[in-house]
Amino acid sequence: MKLAKSLILGSAAALVAVGGAQAADLPVKAKAVEYVKVCSLYGPGFYYIPGTDTCIKLGGYVRADVVVNGNSVYGPNTNGASGANNRFTNGYTWRSREDFNIDTRTATEYGVVRTYFDAVFTWTSDTYTGQGNGSSVYSAIGSSAAPNNAGSGNVAAGTVGVYYAFIQFAGFTMGKAVSQFAAPWNGYPGNNYDALVGGVNTTNGINQFTYTAQFGNGVSLALSAQDQVAYMQAGVNNLAVGGAYGSSDYAGTIAPDFVASLKVDQAWGIFQASVAAHDNHAAYYGGTELTGHPDDKWGWAGALALSIKNIPTGPGDTINIQGVYTDGATRYNIQELASGLSSIAIYGGSNLPGVYQSVGFGTAPDTVFGLNGQQQTIKTWGFRGAYTHNWDPYWNTSLYGAFAAVMYNDTAKSLICGVGGVGGTFRTAFGGGAGVTSCNPDYNIGQIGVITRWTPVKNLTFSADVTYVHLDQKYAGTITTSSAGIGKPTATYELKDQDTVQMLFRAQRNW
Repeated sequence: MKLAKSLILGSAAALVAVGGAQAADLPVKAKAVEYVKVCSLYGPGFYYIPGTDTCIKLGGYVRADVVVNGNSVYGPNTNGASGANNRFTNGYTWRSREDFNIDTRTATEYGVVRTYFDAVFTWTSDTYTGQGNGSSVYSAIGSSAAPNNAGSGNVAAGTVGVYYAFIQFAGFTMGKAVSQFAAPWNGYPGNNYDALVGGVNTTNGINQFTYTAQFGNGVSLALSAQDQVAYMQAGVNNLAVGGAYGSSDYAGTIAPDFVASLKVDQAWGIFQASVAAHDNHAAYYGGTELTGHPDDKWGWAGALALSIKNIPTGPGDTINIQGVYTDGATRYNIQELASGLSSIAIYGGSNLPGVYQSVGFGTAPDTVFGLNGQQQTIKTWGFRGAYTHNWDPYWNTSLYGAFAAVMYNDTAKSLICGVGGVGGTFRTAFGGGAGVTSCNPDYNIGQIGVITRWTPVKNLTFSADVTYVHLDQKYAGTITTSSAGIGKPTATYELKDQDTVQMLFRAQRNW
């Protein structure tokens, strides 16, 4: 009996020991996996970054564009090879693009902290340039080593660009964002065409430091300091050097542009009033400090914009209109993507006996000045707008248009055209300009277009957009000129108004 009892107790002790050893060998319990969770605070598409209280949304689009009759996508064909209207003018230009954006939001005791980044990856076909000797060179966009013949080597080059990169916190916007001067639809009241005049665009973003005050009921006021370099400088032209309109003569940066914008955003639509101050800071009359320089000249711009929603013609139909006036701040009217309309040279035909062809000119800097003189501001006014009609949930059409007028003062006209038909940079540039019967650098630009879009499924849109542009220039008579890079010979050309038309086909998938 004692033996049996000892065996039972010994077996039990052994089992306890083995069980304890196995328990000691078990791994520590793993933490629960943190799966991505939907963040519903800021709208659809946001998720919590695992392990944080920050919400993130990824987005973008893939786009394929083909423009007919132009050497860029989708800008004005009004100078260079685009304006030549000959064998150097592209019958088409092709572009493929991927846009990628990252939006983050974090709730704090000061309100939401937001960061936003938007970049584009683009491949675009480019232009052949004549060498004046029967040969031409292809220059691939984004490639520093393009071959002499596009078919003879690798031209699979492209570009990377940053549109937006900004932080928003407690009413402040800091970084690269849309200008506070821009209308709510930016440069697109109803179009795909990039080069409408009549207001700013800044689709590519502009560096700024902005404070926006919200007053409730959709009313807000934005006060902003914005970088003017690259996007908001149309030129401070030194007429003592260069050609017919001188050469741009900027000094270093000295002051940003100052912008104020009042917006009312309500169910019926949007109203916005904007004003900007722009400093024109020129360098020297000549090559050194000893030659002196003109004083700075402040320019300004003002704009009114109105969007009317849900008009009686149909659900979702809209009318967007904007008007602008500038004095020494041309880019607030003839915006950066329309810069080809502030430096125009369009060639066409002529019925005038004894001339080779015709040409129309137009240049619109911020200011011009002569040797030892002060800056003379260029004044402009313009408008743009569109009416969009939805035929059904899948089809819509927009009719759009724009206009800009460029005006030089009497001093600037004298510098460019001379006095009494003698002298001036324009006449000098063309061998005295004996054939010029009317010299006036003022000009007008008119634009009209129509676009139809088809959206067969959500976020996939096909569109066709056609735009007509008319240059109403004020010169008359003839000049002798040439441009070997675009195949124009030294010959007599009639000074004449010009017309041009383009069409864009686009497929875009947003995601």
